Amino acid sequence: MRNPAKLVFLGVMEESRAERALARLDAALARIAAVQGKVSEKSADGAASARIMTLVNSHEKLREEVADALGDLDSLIDELEGSGGA
Repeated sequence: MRNPAKLVFLGVMEESRAERALARLDAALARIAAVQGKVSEKSADGAASARIMTLVNSHEKLREEVADALGDLDSLIDELEGSGGA
């Protein structure tokens, strides 16, 4: 039989790991946006700006995929806890 206190602790631990991962992704997006602003000002041809926009779009897509995966993991954990872990 699982210890309920341990399950709660593990749930909090997993949640904080997920929150830290999302915070790192947000920080990366902010850095990319800041660089984009600086490069746009310096770039006459816009090629660098286009590359940065591609990176920003890729980052956002990855962030959405990570959020979806975390949601899937949460659902799986809920399902396992509901069935008694068997």
